[in-house]
Amino acid sequence: MSSPAWQIFDLKALTARGHQGNVDYQEFLREPTMSCGIYYVKAGSTDMQGYHDEDELYVVIEGRGSLRVGDEAREVGPGAIMYVRASEEHAFFEVQEDMTMLVLFAAPRSGMR
Repeated sequence: MSSPAWQIFDLKALTARGHQGNVDYQEFLREPTMSCGIYYVKAGSTDMQGYHDEDELYVVIEGRGSLRVGDEAREVGPGAIMYVRASEEHAFFEVQEDMTMLVLFAAPRSGMR
């Protein structure tokens, strides 16, 4: 069965689901060309993602912390939109306030998901 040609998601409903543990990812969309989810990092936690085979786009909905990509780090907060190229080492750290982010993963460059 194929997925619908379009869908509408309610951000408030997606973020109201709550989360488990210090770091949590809840995917709500998976297609051959992309996936999308809500990512949580609890204050005081360090997220040790490493790298992914997909380009990523993060949008901070709420909270504050820092994002390290390679040897460079920047503070991020509500409204920040961060792009991380595929295969780049990255992690959120020094999380001062619980962070809730929308994250989009593009299809791997070598093909589709």
